[in-house]
Amino acid sequence: EMIYRHVAVINGEMVHFEILDTAGQEDSLQIEEKIKWGDGFAVVYSVTDRCSFDEVMRLCFLINHLHASPKRSGAAEQPPVVIVANKKDLQFDRMVSTEDGENLSKALKIPFYEIS
Repeated sequence: EMIYRHVAVINGEMVHFEILDTAGQEDSLQIEEKIKWGDGFAVVYSVTDRCSFDEVMRLCFLINHLHASPKRSGAAEQPPVVIVANKKDLQFDRMVSTEDGENLSKALKIPFYEIS
């Protein structure tokens, strides 16, 4: 688990990012706290690991549930979420098709990207 910090200029404004990479090593109580901490999410799975893909739907629903909670102050709308399929270059080890990712993305109405 790591926190990466990055500064970018977006529309003429300096924006400070803190990116928490959980590396998928958290228990359910820890993940809830981390989801409450975030303002936007890239839910990443490996195309070579079907189990990581199977977690995507659960995590997306958890994000929506926790950010829809009335306890969360100032939450006017759902945070931005994208689904990212990683390791697309490992074609011979692939266990999750591009079509599987696209179908999940459409079902959840969340943008989908496949990267290496």
